Amino acid sequence: MTLSVCLIVKDEQDVIGRCLNCVCKFADEIIVVDTGSTDMTVAEVMKFTDKVYFFKWCDDFSAARNFAFEFATCDLVMWLDADDVITDENCKKISDLKYAFDGYDMAVLPYAAAFDGDTPTLVYSRERIFRRSGNYRFSGAVHEAVVPRGKILYSDAAVYHKKVKENEPMRNLRILQKIIAGGGELDERQKFYYGRELLFNKMFREAACVLEDFLLGDGWSVNKTEACLNLYCAYKNLGKEERAIGALLRSFTVAAPCSQACCILGEYFMAKQEWTASAYWYETALKAAENGAFGSFVNLDYGGFIPYMQLCVLYDKLGNYEKAAECNDAAGRIKPENVNYLSNKKYFEKLGIRGKNK
Repeated sequence: MTLSVCLIVKDEQDVIGRCLNCVCKFADEIIVVDTGSTDMTVAEVMKFTDKVYFFKWCDDFSAARNFAFEFATCDLVMWLDADDVITDENCKKISDLKYAFDGYDMAVLPYAAAFDGDTPTLVYSRERIFRRSGNYRFSGAVHEAVVPRGKILYSDAAVYHKKVKENEPMRNLRILQKIIAGGGELDERQKFYYGRELLFNKMFREAACVLEDFLLGDGWSVNKTEACLNLYCAYKNLGKEERAIGALLRSFTVAAPCSQACCILGEYFMAKQEWTASAYWYETALKAAENGAFGSFVNLDYGGFIPYMQLCVLYDKLGNYEKAAECNDAAGRIKPENVNYLSNKKYFEKLGIRGKNK
């Protein structure tokens, strides 16, 4: 099968070449839609493809992406952002996917959005490649998505989102509020992201109201889990600790416990010097299986490094030094150059204790 890769761009001269150098390793067709660049973005794009089109920006990311899809001619269609990067290994995996697509309608791939050095720490799944004949289209003016349908192929071919500049801080919030002011209604997914945008812009009271309303609806469970974590942050910043903890516990009623919620509870009890209760929640964080469902956010540190490091401290306080050393060793296997791990290692070596966790 052949693959069209579609991008929408604006003022991306610093990163677009980096992205397209990856894309040309597996794409049969590259389509780029410019939404109003004033720099040398288009000139950079023309080094890779002559299929460049122009779209008058209308505060609607879905409209721009769908416009790009209209020009695709290959069997499969894939979308990317200009600041995405794909390793050679993952380029090979995507190229192989073209030959593994028989019987499938769309493919979901990991999207890494935060890093510790070159190691991904925040990963979530995104709908990424579609059979063109399925006429898949994006919806949502911001935080746009394609609703999954048909037979889905799940792949480990990851795309790395490597931003080099920040977006306009109020852009997404402005677009969503423009829809509301014009009498439009936000669907459940857009409502979730509206609450998040309010939170990110420190409008905590408004964020709490929107997120509470979202949790009463029928949105995706993975979004509800994240909404509970966001609601915790909103109430925490409003000085309402009991409501904040209540929001956190509420996340356990919409989906299986997530590691991040467990770690926050561990931190809560740690601050109260309730070491045993704190250790329970950090141990639970290690056991909490991230469901990896479509669209879920998975901060990998909360499922490994953070709980191991905190358990090292807690077991030390509880007098279980061998267990503390084992936890420190486990953290070190995840981040062997971490200064806290190395400092703890020296501490235990002075005590004559070495971890036994293999």
